[in-house]
Amino acid sequence: MTDKINHIGIAVKNLDTSIPFYRDILKMQLETVEEVADQKVRVAMFICGESRIELLEATSEDSPIARFLEKNGEGIHHIAYQVTGLDTKLKELKESGVRLVDETPRPGAHGTRIAFLHPKSSGSVLTELCEEGH
Repeated sequence: MTDKINHIGIAVKNLDTSIPFYRDILKMQLETVEEVADQKVRVAMFICGESRIELLEATSEDSPIARFLEKNGEGIHHIAYQVTGLDTKLKELKESGVRLVDETPRPGAHGTRIAFLHPKSSGSVLTELCEEGH
């Protein structure tokens, strides 16, 4: 089903003040900073071994990350698993009764295709499936 943990997403209030901790203190390599306009978020991706740490900053007060921060404060937002054949995986999950946030993949950061599973189907953890290279 899954190839590996692709990244752990962490919601932050401000990327510019959060980046130095991961880059300078934890000595992680900053891979990229980009905006994903349709998700109303700006992201910074750090390399952490074979996985990554993704910092997420809301770019709009009505974004999912802004709502998460308002309700929960800064912290872990989601865990993303790398998969191959995302369309097929989503179909299989839906057929097995898993609640999906996204029934079809959508563009994610860093050239990926992504889809989220509803936390009620995954032990209250927001789960992202991502497929690289698209």
